[in-house]
Amino acid sequence: MDSIIVFCHLRWNFVYQRPQHLLSRLSRHYNIILVEEPEYRDGEPELQISNPLPNLTVCKPLTPVREFGFDDKQMPYLRKMVRALGKQHPDPIVWFYTPMALPLLDELKPRQVVYDCMDELSAFKNPPPALLPREDELLRRADIVFTGGPSLYEAKKDRHPNVHCFPSSVDVNHFRQALDRNIAHSDLKDLPRPVLGFYGVIDERFDTELAGQLADAHPEWQVVLVGPVVKIDAASLPQRPNIHYMGQQPYTALPQFLAAWDVCLMPFAMNESTRFISPTKSLEYMAAELPIVSTPVKDVVDLHSDVVEIAVTAPEFIAACERVLAMDSDEKLRRIRQMRDKLSRTSWDVTAMSMHKLLEQGAQQPGRLRQTAQAANEVPDEAAAGYRLQGAAGANRAALRD
Repeated sequence: MDSIIVFCHLRWNFVYQRPQHLLSRLSRHYNIILVEEPEYRDGEPELQISNPLPNLTVCKPLTPVREFGFDDKQMPYLRKMVRALGKQHPDPIVWFYTPMALPLLDELKPRQVVYDCMDELSAFKNPPPALLPREDELLRRADIVFTGGPSLYEAKKDRHPNVHCFPSSVDVNHFRQALDRNIAHSDLKDLPRPVLGFYGVIDERFDTELAGQLADAHPEWQVVLVGPVVKIDAASLPQRPNIHYMGQQPYTALPQFLAAWDVCLMPFAMNESTRFISPTKSLEYMAAELPIVSTPVKDVVDLHSDVVEIAVTAPEFIAACERVLAMDSDEKLRRIRQMRDKLSRTSWDVTAMSMHKLLEQGAQQPGRLRQTAQAANEVPDEAAAGYRLQGAAGANRAALRD
């Protein structure tokens, strides 16, 4: 079985998202070795190994270096570890989620180099100064580039001749468990209704002020926020009797939270950090067949504004929540049918299969895979193609509203 060595800025046991979805499925075809960012530990360096799934190994480097992430000061330790991995897994595909790990490519002899650009990391809070130069170099050395949404695709398509758009997808069966409202999480069963909920990382992309305004506008509403607080001061989060912080929860428990909600929220701050995001939770919320209210994240507007209420200001967001709570049964059914149609055209299984096909095509060609820009920029799978068609339709609808 061929190997893929992956360098990732997210830990496997963090919020379950794109890397976990894709790599768990690709492990059916490849031996996956995921190298996480190093963690500080006083003493001798060590590569801590775990095996969460068959054919999937997670490597956590433990080093005596306090600098965070794939910092240059980490490299002497990481190079030795990666060199040893290269001997155990010769001729691997090397897969990057972060350009910061690029220097480690020199310790391997890859047959293909993949850049799965799931986020515009340079737009996040406190990016490393070396991030953009290393991304430039990674784009020069990569054989194939995947992007996590249409906005990222537009940003990268002219910077590499072989870019493919693979938007966030969904495990429909997992989240459809929420259709049985009797499975509602025990921590929420006694909350008065209505319950409006969000799950995800609570960081600079989350509009904390909007969450407070929403709770203030309707003290009788219960606002449930599920997820870890990262890179922002937890003391800055709004504290209200009707706001409930549940912390990070396992992926398996998310349908239980959805089963207790009346409205799903996407209160993203409109700033540089959300300019290119394509929230995975959009489709997950749809699988639970619940009304959704979002701020105007571009990929959400372009792809899902036919079923997601889009609100720019806090008063509009509150009004949108009021509106979906008051929807009659006919309107609810119409939206549910549209959601089901969207979900029928995408899945993480289809996305992973399409990526696998592209990797296999590259393996059949000697040297680096360099297609012409015209051929490479075609969206490769039916799910992604459907997204792009929906995006054009969404843009036309927005133009008509304006």
